[in-house]
Amino acid sequence: MNKNIDRRSFLKIGSTVATTSVLGACTNKNGTNIDLDPAGHHTDEVPVDKMTTRTIPRTGEQVSLLGFGCMRFPKKDKKDNDTPHGGEIDQEETNHVIKYALDHGLTLFDTSPAYCRGMSEEALGNALVASGYPRDKYFISTKLSNFASQQWSFEEGKAMFERSLQYLQTDYVDFLLLHSIGGSMDNLRQRYLDNGLLDWMVEQRELGRTHNLGFSFHGDVAVYDWMLSQHEKYHWDFVLIQLNYLDWHNEEKGKDAEYLYNELAKRNIPVLVMEPLLGGRLSKVPDHVVAHLKKRRPEDSVASWGFRYAATKPMVLSVLSGMTYLEHLEDNIRTFSPLQPLTEEEERWLDGETASLIEAFPTIPCTECRYCMPCPYGLDIPGIFLHYNKCVNTGNVPENQQATNYEQARKVFLRGYDRAVPKLRQADHCTNCGKCVSHCPQHIDIPKEMRHLDKFIEKLKTNTL
Repeated sequence: MNKNIDRRSFLKIGSTVATTSVLGACTNKNGTNIDLDPAGHHTDEVPVDKMTTRTIPRTGEQVSLLGFGCMRFPKKDKKDNDTPHGGEIDQEETNHVIKYALDHGLTLFDTSPAYCRGMSEEALGNALVASGYPRDKYFISTKLSNFASQQWSFEEGKAMFERSLQYLQTDYVDFLLLHSIGGSMDNLRQRYLDNGLLDWMVEQRELGRTHNLGFSFHGDVAVYDWMLSQHEKYHWDFVLIQLNYLDWHNEEKGKDAEYLYNELAKRNIPVLVMEPLLGGRLSKVPDHVVAHLKKRRPEDSVASWGFRYAATKPMVLSVLSGMTYLEHLEDNIRTFSPLQPLTEEEERWLDGETASLIEAFPTIPCTECRYCMPCPYGLDIPGIFLHYNKCVNTGNVPENQQATNYEQARKVFLRGYDRAVPKLRQADHCTNCGKCVSHCPQHIDIPKEMRHLDKFIEKLKTNTL
C-alpha cells in the first residue's frame, strides 16, 4: 500500500470495497433474498395497501405518514427536473406521479403559491382532479406565502388564499400555514399580526375553509418561542419544522431539531417534517458513509434511514418529501409501507456516529430550496453549491497538489463546474451585495462561501493549490 496516500483517497477506496462487498449480499436481516437491480433499487412490487398512517387530532382522520412535497414537479425538459423553480411543468407526467402516489396510500400533498414559479398549486389541483379520487380521500396543505412587502396588506393576503382555493379546485384546504416565519419579530408582525391576517386565518378555520392551522419555521428561535407561547390563543394544530438526524444536535438553536421537536411535544402539538434528507444531502452521502449504512441493512436505500429517523418520532404526523422521479416515490413508499420504526440504539447511532461521519466532510449546508434566487447579478447559487458538495462526496475536492488523486480530481471538478454552471453565473461574479443572505433558511453566509469557492477554483485553474 502507498504509505503516502491521502485520507480522502483512502476512505474512497476502502468504502468502495466495503460497499461492493455489502451490496453483494442481497438478503435482508432475516436471510430472505431481496431483488435489486444493478443500481441497488428494489424490483419487487410496491405495496398498495400497507402505508402507515397517523391520526390528525382535530378531525380524527388518518393521514399518510409519508407526505408529497410539491416543490419539484416533473418538467417538460427533463434537465430542469432538479431545478425546483425553473422549467415548464409536465402536467401529464405530474398527473401520473400524483395518481401513483394516491394508488399506493399516500394522501397528503403539500404545496405553496411560491413553488414552481407560482405554478405548483395549479398543477397539483389539475392532477388531483384528474386522479378521479373524491376530495375526502386526500389532504391538501398550502401556505400563505406573502414574502414580498407589497403582499403584506390584509387585502392581498386574503386574495392569495382565495387564489389558492381556485388553483387547487377546492373550497377548503386541510392544512394552512403561515409560511416560513422566523426572520424577525418585526417581519412576523408586518406579515401576519398588524394587518389582521392571522386573526382572519383563525376565522377561516372556524368556517371550515381550512381544517388545521399552523406555521412553518426557519430562523430566529426567539420568534419560534413566541409563537408557541401563543398556543393558548391560537391553538396551533401542527407546526412544520426541519427535522433530520444531522440537525438533531445542531449547535445553532434555530436549527436544533431536538429543541424544536421537544418544545412541540411538551405542548402536544403535532409535527410535520420538512427536509428529512436536507435537500438530498442525506441521500447523497460520501461512499464510506454509504458502506457504514449498508453494513446494517444492505437491502435498504441510504435515503430510507433519514425517513425512518424522522418518522419514528411519535409526535410526527407526516414526513414531507419532494419526489420528482418515480423511483424515488417507489422507494419512499416501500419505506413507509409499513414503517419499521428505529430502535433507540439506531436513533443514537444515526444522530451520533453517522452524523459525525457526514459532518467530517466540509459540505455547504444548502438544501437547494432556491429562496436565495434570483440573484440580482445572475449567479446560480444553488447550482454552484450543488456541484461543490457533489465533488466533496465523491472525493473530487483535492486538499492540495500532494493529494494522490490531485490531477484526476482537478479535472473532474473544473470540467463538471463548467458543465453544471454557465460561466456568467459562476462564483467569480459575486459582488458581495448580501441580498441573498436574509432569504437563506439555512443561514449560510453565501457571499463568504462564494469568495472561498472562487479562490479555491482559481487555485485549481492555475495549479497553485
